[in-house]
Amino acid sequence: MLKIVLAYSGGLDTSFCVKYLTEQGYEVHALTVDTGGFSADELREMEQRALSLGAASYRSIDVTDDYYRECLRYLVYGNCLRYQTYPMSVSAERMFQALATARYAVEIDADGVAHGSTGAGNDQVRFDLAFELSGKELEIITPIRDLKLSRQEEVDFLAKHGLQWPEKKGTYSINAGLWGTSVGGAETLTSDTSLPDDAWPVPVTETEARKLDIHFTEGQITGFDDRTFVGQVAAIRALEELAAPFGVGRDIHVGDTIIGIKGRVGFAAAAAVLIIKAHHLLEKHTLGKWQLFWKEQLSNWYGMMLHEGQFLDPVMRDVEAFLESSQATVNGTVHLTLHPHRFTLDGITSDDDLLGAGFGSYGEMNNGWTGDDVRGFTKILSVPGRIRNSVHQKKDA
Repeated sequence: MLKIVLAYSGGLDTSFCVKYLTEQGYEVHALTVDTGGFSADELREMEQRALSLGAASYRSIDVTDDYYRECLRYLVYGNCLRYQTYPMSVSAERMFQALATARYAVEIDADGVAHGSTGAGNDQVRFDLAFELSGKELEIITPIRDLKLSRQEEVDFLAKHGLQWPEKKGTYSINAGLWGTSVGGAETLTSDTSLPDDAWPVPVTETEARKLDIHFTEGQITGFDDRTFVGQVAAIRALEELAAPFGVGRDIHVGDTIIGIKGRVGFAAAAAVLIIKAHHLLEKHTLGKWQLFWKEQLSNWYGMMLHEGQFLDPVMRDVEAFLESSQATVNGTVHLTLHPHRFTLDGITSDDDLLGAGFGSYGEMNNGWTGDDVRGFTKILSVPGRIRNSVHQKKDA
């Protein structure tokens, strides 16, 4: 009997995998890798379900702190939003779940690993890559991908084995984590329809505007308003709890999958979006133009590499070193206002604010130079253009 580790989320796909693989004669060890999306009650329920479906064992591993330290903070440093929209909530966490699954398979001397990805998305590539790079020859088993099953077929299969899957859970694919929750359903399979209100994980209950101050030290959130936290994970969770009922950070992302097709998914990521947007504003006040320019180029590329499962490539560590070195002066408080379904960035307060350096006020007054200085400066700047004009005029004569 082959011993395998199943990356188990407790959802429909991986619940199907437990039952199906045990029926195929595998010894299934279910592993849940928590990246900040599960409560203690949910983990207990998942354990009971996995064991009742025939898993030989169940284990959960919390990697949330590692996930923030080794990945999410760089997404903040880089202001990473895929296609200027999506904070890569699933893209980032899948790599950490896959890597932890691979390590656990090696630890218990398993013969193989399994995951519940379909053949049409990104996760299959991320999991397969992590397993291929585990350092051990592991058989990779993917029932949903290989059998090309619909969600309804999975629901029917589980029903035949005594597990009635809740109707709503059968309709929507929900993935919760520290950096946001993704929502997939029939509406995201086409281009013309939005998700209904009841599909979102947290209803909008706030109706009045609220001021919010987010505090940063060297590019990392340390707290908000009068609250400080021991560690960024606690700050992110508290900010999500505060902001999610406003309905901010919700959107539908349309992007290119690793395998080349377009994909569409809803996401609710109040804390992630607020932190990235606030951090970006603070950087515009505290960094120079070439820092901002090169950060934008490298950060966009870093996000693409992470999205496509290339987190382990050594060049990612090189880019992370650059991003971290840029954060020494990204300190201060960003002032925001939360409204139902939107927010505004009102301004910042920072001892590192370059706007108030005293050399001048944009469009108003210059204190560090004279008009003659600018005339000379612009005359030198014009030299390359004047040379081109001279050469072209001679050729046209």
